[in-house]
Amino acid sequence: MTLAPEQEGRPAPGRSFPVADAWAPAFDAVPRSLFLPDLVWAHDMATGKSRPVDRTADEACWLAAAAADIPIVTQWDDGEHQGAEPGTVPTSSASMPSLVASMLDDLKAEPGMRVLEQGTGTGWNAALLAHRLGDANVTTVEIDPQVSAQARTALARVGYRPLVVCGDGALGFPPGAPFDRITATYGLREIPRAWIAQTRPGGVILAPFGTHYSNADALVRLTVQGDGTASGPFLKPVEFMKMRSQRLLWPENPPDGGTVAESTTTAVLPSHGKFDPFPLAAGLRLRDVVHAVQPHQDGARTLWLYSLTAPAWSATTFRAGEDEHLVRQYGGRRLWEEFERTLTWWHDTGEPEVERLGLTVTPHGWHAWLDDPAQAI
Repeated sequence: MTLAPEQEGRPAPGRSFPVADAWAPAFDAVPRSLFLPDLVWAHDMATGKSRPVDRTADEACWLAAAAADIPIVTQWDDGEHQGAEPGTVPTSSASMPSLVASMLDDLKAEPGMRVLEQGTGTGWNAALLAHRLGDANVTTVEIDPQVSAQARTALARVGYRPLVVCGDGALGFPPGAPFDRITATYGLREIPRAWIAQTRPGGVILAPFGTHYSNADALVRLTVQGDGTASGPFLKPVEFMKMRSQRLLWPENPPDGGTVAESTTTAVLPSHGKFDPFPLAAGLRLRDVVHAVQPHQDGARTLWLYSLTAPAWSATTFRAGEDEHLVRQYGGRRLWEEFERTLTWWHDTGEPEVERLGLTVTPHGWHAWLDDPAQAI
């Protein structure tokens, strides 16, 4: 699933989403409908639900969904799902067209450049790239054999033959390196070192990146340097399906018998919505922490924090109209204190939006920064 806040720009006549002039011929020549199976699940942005749409039963409805500016799920549960009703977890999709167009514009790929796409999916994005850059300049990698085979068939059927590789995207594609651009259509929690090694100095990696603090991502554009590092700004909040090898594994419950410490706080819980700025910023500071917000029938909300590296948790319950809120903590890692320090930093720096943040990746890991790469978070 790929979602993003409303995109800016003016759609062209007959198109429901904006496209940069350089990419308009590709979108006009390659409609998304050419790459969709007969049974898909149209995602409703307002409700967050997906509904089945079967071309064999209602072609008009299927065509309308294919043309709409919405994400469309094409696989559930890594292919284990059967039947028309939605599965448990969407694991492959045709992205929202406005976001596809925006990301291609952000990639800044020009004719003559060689592009490695990570996450072939339906093959639509690879076809758009091939239309503008040429088949020989596009390589696309998909880990799922069935998805990869379907994409290869769809691409050939409409006359495009980029190199379609079935394999682990984390490894990149060494035989085709170096690339001018690498782009990913899934969310990352680490930038694979192979991608940096396989991008020429001055080349660009464009990928959704986030932390396990929340499911949301932000699109980051990294410029690769000759010393093996890459750095660049976050561009916009998005939400993508996660790279299979980097999915969140929730921590097990800590063993019974430990001491639960209680205290109070006067902090105000920031909004934790999907595209709100705080969750991304918090995750860049709160390493290896995952959160959940539990609503209560009386209107109260409990913020749960769990450590991914040690048996520790905290639970803080916020009630409207109360100045102090109960904090409970367990384990040696004092998660609430870490959260309060992060919250103080966020307020002191002007509650930065995504666009003020950036990322630097080195051979030793990654760190985030605020406003300038020299100002590490």
